Amino acid sequence: MKRRRAVLALLALLAASGNTGTARAQDFPTHPITLGMPFAAGGPGDVLARMLAQRMSQALGQNVIVDNVTGAAGSIGAGVVAHAAPDGYSLLLGNWTTHVVNPVAYKLPYDVTKDFAPIALVATQPVLIIARTSMPADNLKELIAWLKANPDKASSGNAGVGSATHVASVFFQHETGTRFQLVPYRGGAPAMADLLAGNIDMMFDLATDALPQVRGGRVKAYAVTANRRMTAQPDIPTVDEAGSPGVYVSLWNGVWAPAGTPKPVIDRLDAAVIEALADPKLRARATELGMELPPVEQQNPAGLAAFQKAEIDKWWPILKAAGIKAE
Repeated sequence: MKRRRAVLALLALLAASGNTGTARAQDFPTHPITLGMPFAAGGPGDVLARMLAQRMSQALGQNVIVDNVTGAAGSIGAGVVAHAAPDGYSLLLGNWTTHVVNPVAYKLPYDVTKDFAPIALVATQPVLIIARTSMPADNLKELIAWLKANPDKASSGNAGVGSATHVASVFFQHETGTRFQLVPYRGGAPAMADLLAGNIDMMFDLATDALPQVRGGRVKAYAVTANRRMTAQPDIPTVDEAGSPGVYVSLWNGVWAPAGTPKPVIDRLDAAVIEALADPKLRARATELGMELPPVEQQNPAGLAAFQKAEIDKWWPILKAAGIKAE
């Protein structure tokens, strides 16, 4: 009888422990959440992070605070989250650079496929092929022909080694058989300033940064590096239409947590992301900035994991062959 009572007591204790764990997951979150932004304030990723954090705060009933931890092309900020407690209170708004390019360009103290738990794909934005207004080519076919006829004479600015603007330049050269000088800057803003001043000839720039200059008539826009036209600027042809088919490059963002974060917590966070991305005001602002929001079926852990894997499979061979390494 005593043995039976002891077994029943043990079972009751185990049941209570299980219920406590469930209750904790159901109660999540009980205090503010940090959304790591591994790039500088004011950039397109930071703007997206703040829009997302504000709307997720409403969905979760707790503040989501954006924390900018910059350096080494986002690898420092990403590392902070990779090594954080897996409790759902430390998240990362990473991107193509942090989760595809950096493992090739840097020796990282973490693994981008094993040390993060994917939550949701958030947004993508293509790269625009642009040039100074006096560039002697009025469309992409003419630009490619001019570059082939004048190898190494043109200069193309980028936001630094391993950036989307740098990799897009290298990829374009490889796919089109053209050669031009690659000029790295400490970010996209100084590169754009030199383009507007006529100190460099062209850029492969993020849509968010390039569109204001395109709309103002201060640069020529030849094509968007995607297989469909941008909602924000549908008059710019795709590379397929303009004469360089298949040269697709996009900077995309996703939300990750540290590996080992409990599934109920991941599901709660994913639901908050989905609710945020469904908000009409957020969608309108993202579209205005040149971002495209993914379909709902990619706004989940499996969708982000599959998307990242496909990007790694595509880009790692290209990056390694090009010798992309941080200086």
